[in-house]
Amino acid sequence: MRARAKKGFGIGACAVASLLAFPGVAFAAEEEEGGLAVILPNMVEFIPMLVAFIILWIILAKFGWPMFNGMLEKRENTIREALKKSEEAKIESERVLAEYKAQSAQLIADARAAGDAVKLDITNKAQAEANDMIAKAKSTIEAEKKQAIAELQSSVANLAVDVAGRLIGNDLNESEHRAIIERYVKEAGSFNAN
Repeated sequence: MRARAKKGFGIGACAVASLLAFPGVAFAAEEEEGGLAVILPNMVEFIPMLVAFIILWIILAKFGWPMFNGMLEKRENTIREALKKSEEAKIESERVLAEYKAQSAQLIADARAAGDAVKLDITNKAQAEANDMIAKAKSTIEAEKKQAIAELQSSVANLAVDVAGRLIGNDLNESEHRAIIERYVKEAGSFNAN
């Protein structure tokens, strides 16, 4: 293809150069009267035009075409390099994108794991607080139960002493009172029994 372009370029360039070198010769045929003379060139004019054409063709083939060909090859190499670099950039961008996707997936997994750990920690703390509250409530209930039993025992003991004193007919002093209560508690059993 380059050989064809080289040949076509050389012929076209020589034709243009010959027109520029001998402008009078190109239009000389128009001055003659019609017929076949209009189409066929005059041999006196044709030989110098042919020589000029061949000289221009040789000059262009020797100097012009290699310079033009060098520019084309340079442009071709520049385009090839640009395509190669763009392909490398595409591959690199795909690699970076895959890396970012992997990092984002890892970050999401880490965040999810941290969230689950915080949730578990909060649940454990809430459960511990609930257990503490239940234990405190049980101990408070137990203390209030013991206090109520003690008050009830005291009331029952006082009532029993009063009833016993009325039945016996005399008032008992403090030490007798205590002795009767202790004996009553031993016989009746403890009110603390569950």
